[in-house]
Amino acid sequence: MAFAKLYGEPLFKLPTDLYIPPDALEIFLEAFQGPLDLLLYLIRKQNFNILDIPMAQVTRQYLEYVDQIRVRNLELAAEYLLMAAMLIEIKSRMLLPVKKVDTGEEAEDPRAELVRRLLEYEQMKLAAQQIDTLPQLGRDYLRAQIFIEQNMVTRWPDVNVVDLQSAWADVLKRAKLTAHHTISREELSVREHMTGILRRLQSSRFVEFADLFDPSRGVPVLVVNFIALLELAKETLIEITQAEAFAPIYVRLAYSPA
Repeated sequence: MAFAKLYGEPLFKLPTDLYIPPDALEIFLEAFQGPLDLLLYLIRKQNFNILDIPMAQVTRQYLEYVDQIRVRNLELAAEYLLMAAMLIEIKSRMLLPVKKVDTGEEAEDPRAELVRRLLEYEQMKLAAQQIDTLPQLGRDYLRAQIFIEQNMVTRWPDVNVVDLQSAWADVLKRAKLTAHHTISREELSVREHMTGILRRLQSSRFVEFADLFDPSRGVPVLVVNFIALLELAKETLIEITQAEAFAPIYVRLAYSPA
């Protein structure tokens, strides 16, 4: 009869190099936080009166548990052995005749100190369990997070006079490069150029400052066009804006509320 199957093939003999340590599989039915936790468990499980602990029975059960863990983990058993010695000492003191103290009162019960420690530990354990039942972030609930999109109104910086002069000087410089020597007389109308600029801005939201000038038409036309631009700005029919310092200057129609 096969012991098991390996890759689908029956295994009739255990491998000689297979080693399974004795503690490969351990099942812990009860986990204790320390000697007091084990002692309290033994008392509460058997419904003993914690104010009148049957020391012989509890000590025997306690030592049985210590013997089990001492075989597997000697370092862990050392802490429990100290409590076992304390239980044996209490039981020994209970077997001795009770002596009265000098004040005439009866001596304190040898179990009194142990009972006090057990009651304090039980109170702390119950408090910890109550705290653990409280809702915890990440275990019982998650923090809600939402994103609210906000539209920020773009505030364009004011155009400096120096920047406007620099832009105008650049336009003049380019106009001189294409200047003609033909002398002619031409009547130029500021109002006509104002109308032309407004028509140009109606078809575009933003127009760069330099694009409003045609250097090929000569300096006189550029001057009149620039005066028309200043008149429109004076009458608040257009706005001259700049995104940031040293950025290109743009011209657009002034906003008029409906």
